[in-house]
Amino acid sequence: MLSFAEFQVVLLSLQVAFVGTLVALPVGLAAGWLLAKSSMPGKPVLDTLVSFPLVLPPVVTGYALLLLLGRRGPVGGFLYGVLGIDVVFTWVAAALAVGLVSLPLIARAIEVSMASVDPRLEGAARSLGSGPWRTFVTVTVPLSYRGILGGALLGFARALGEFGATIVVAGNIPGRTQTLPTAIFSRLETGDDTAALRLIAVSLALALVSLVVHQRLARRAIRP
Repeated sequence: MLSFAEFQVVLLSLQVAFVGTLVALPVGLAAGWLLAKSSMPGKPVLDTLVSFPLVLPPVVTGYALLLLLGRRGPVGGFLYGVLGIDVVFTWVAAALAVGLVSLPLIARAIEVSMASVDPRLEGAARSLGSGPWRTFVTVTVPLSYRGILGGALLGFARALGEFGATIVVAGNIPGRTQTLPTAIFSRLETGDDTAALRLIAVSLALALVSLVVHQRLARRAIRP
């Protein structure tokens, strides 16, 4: 049975992962569409940038966010100087970190899904007077929605397990920024193996549910 503190950790982890996925999803949609459907110059550069969080050590990603969002950073300095808002070492920073780390998985799933949409259908919509945005909303997205949902679920599962970037930019503050991976690390560090095993079981269960739903969506997407 989870204690109240452990239950708080689970709720905060779900909140961080959900918000992080929600932030990454529009960026993943745009990147996936550009990679799958556009012929813009510099496409290989975008392809490389999307993959960076996947291949870089998460600690490096967290440090980059720390430089960007800290009081001396370009974004964090503006937020603190103008609005008096500190982003680092808050759950918002944790959400941004997990969103950035999960972005490549979301974008790649959406790219594959949108690439499978028949361009003749999009061309037919354009010939009937739909602009690029309306065609994207009414044709491309509905025909690739399973891939979009699957990518979001995969990103959510990845966000739940993120440790390196989160602990650098948000820390490991109980009740404020402590998520499942950092809480497990703390329990193991203090020798509380029983509590660590409880949290590991919860983490495995949440990841399993996300992956099962993702696999079902993937099978439906390829079913004739």
